Amino acid sequence: MDNLNLRQGVRSNQWGPRLHVWPLAGKVWVTMIIVMMSLGLMVAVGQIVVHDIIPTFQDYAKDSMMHHDESKKHSDTHGDLFSDTPIEKEIAPFYQTDEFIFALKFTHIHIFGISAIFILMGILVLFLDLAQSTRIWLVVLPFIGIIIDLASVWLKLFVHPAFFWMHIPGGTLFGVVFVVDAVLMLWQMWSNPDIKT
Repeated sequence: MDNLNLRQGVRSNQWGPRLHVWPLAGKVWVTMIIVMMSLGLMVAVGQIVVHDIIPTFQDYAKDSMMHHDESKKHSDTHGDLFSDTPIEKEIAPFYQTDEFIFALKFTHIHIFGISAIFILMGILVLFLDLAQSTRIWLVVLPFIGIIIDLASVWLKLFVHPAFFWMHIPGGTLFGVVFVVDAVLMLWQMWSNPDIKT
């Protein structure tokens, strides 16, 4: 019976057996991957709240108490998200500005780090018991979110600070897909009472 289930799993999914017929050790491995990546993403969200969101709104509250001219000067020099004017740029070659160097470093680190999460999750999505079109969307959508998120860094620095808000749809997209992937994987692996060892 086990061999029949395994053959059916292989036949219905060209990548191999569906997650629900993986051996117990494989299920535990996938579960640990999901747990560790979940912890990493929660820490990242905490860092965003503490490092980006709270200071932004605290600065906005302080600025609203300042005289209009002082507030405008502060907004221009610090890139306040609520400013209605673009950031003043240094007079230097584009590739030597602090903004360009920051954006380059940020993109370099995050494009590898966040993409690595979804490269691994995408591989595991291939083994889910879902229609092929659904699996394709679950593989593609987080990468679209990453592109939107990284584009917002460049746009907010070089076009207008309001592009900061693009972080929300970008981050939400890959965050929601991660949760959907994780729930589907855990449910398909562990909800079957007939766990194969």
